[in-house]
Amino acid sequence: MSFLSIAIIGIIVLVILLFLGMNIGITMMAVGFFGALYIRGFDSALGLLKTIPFAQASSYSLAVIPLFILMGQFAFHSGLSSDLFDAADKWLSRLKGGLAMATIAACAGFSAICGSTAATAATMGVVALPEMRKYGYSNRLATGSIAAGGTLGILIPPSTGFIIYGIIAEQSIGRLFAAGIFPGIVLTICYIISVAVLVRVNPNIAPGTKKYPFKEMLYSLKGVIGIAILFIAVIGGMFANIFTANEAAGVGATLTLIMMILKRQFTWAKFIDCLRSTVKTAGMIFLILIGAYVFGAFLALTQLPMTLANFVTGLDVNPYVVLAVILVLYAILGCIMDSLAMVMLTVPIFLPIITALGFDPIWYGVLMIMVMEMGLITPPVGMNVYIVAGVAKDVPLVEIFKGVAPMVLGMFIAVIIVAAFPQISLWLPNLLFK
Repeated sequence: MSFLSIAIIGIIVLVILLFLGMNIGITMMAVGFFGALYIRGFDSALGLLKTIPFAQASSYSLAVIPLFILMGQFAFHSGLSSDLFDAADKWLSRLKGGLAMATIAACAGFSAICGSTAATAATMGVVALPEMRKYGYSNRLATGSIAAGGTLGILIPPSTGFIIYGIIAEQSIGRLFAAGIFPGIVLTICYIISVAVLVRVNPNIAPGTKKYPFKEMLYSLKGVIGIAILFIAVIGGMFANIFTANEAAGVGATLTLIMMILKRQFTWAKFIDCLRSTVKTAGMIFLILIGAYVFGAFLALTQLPMTLANFVTGLDVNPYVVLAVILVLYAILGCIMDSLAMVMLTVPIFLPIITALGFDPIWYGVLMIMVMEMGLITPPVGMNVYIVAGVAKDVPLVEIFKGVAPMVLGMFIAVIIVAAFPQISLWLPNLLFK
């Protein structure tokens, strides 16, 4: 049996096991081990399990993962989200559909200190949903705007998705963070425009508006100061080469804890809960990373990535057609597969093709993350939808999915814009990291 056939069989077995609900990390590790066993024998396969887990788990560069997760946990419990939503509400609520727009803007701001789509959706669900219901917003618009806004958590830095992609693809996390800022703004604007169009077509879905004195609007901006300080200190410190990614994550976690204390939100129960959640999440990610490296080593033995890259570059096809096909595959996979698993599985296969075609891996990483976001709000996986459903227990899932449908269109437009104009994502990292 050829190496290519072995690789294809391994991928098929992996996908089937994932669909059956097997643990992602263990499944990738098992398929990689048995694949290497078939190709190189027991000693070589066992060598992968001896070296890769220790080498990856003890890597200093991976410390960035639990530290940024801890920062997000502290931000989740700090109360900063309420101040942020209050400021966005004061400035946007005078518009028709302004509360939904304010929710999306607040999600974008909270993403700048959180890095987690789940935490962003859950936090804004608790903060924004009661307000929108109070002013008569339809359940579809209210829950849809929260679920869609939550996806910004994986695009706007510090993004856990960019961290994982950077580690797997061996790309600069700082450059990826810089590359995600303007696409995040573009996506936020597309979401807000989607709300404006929906309200224009059907004004009854957002009947209530509020107007505040200009002095009160200015005063509300004090709620943004804490988040601005965190973003400038953490992300700005990385961009200015003051901190490495690990150091920036440590500084961010410390500053967020201090703000949690200053806002009198700190309790030992919350602190322990933050640590417990961080350990659980980081442990899950580490296991998946180890499995991905074992599976990647198996693919390297089969030479599948190189074979695919040579085959695709030899085709008489426009490189952008190949890119479009890959992004469509991501959109389809996102509907049926966990986003983290999708990154681990596909990056070792598709990245050599992308680089062989001459595309920038940083730009590709941004596009990949943006398309992956669709999977967070589309059935049957739709993690953000289930999170919002947990907050709005009286709203049927189908109503929330209907609410996010127009937002998916807005996301699709944002992807096209960033794909058509690569400098939207590449200008800032090229400026900061010469």
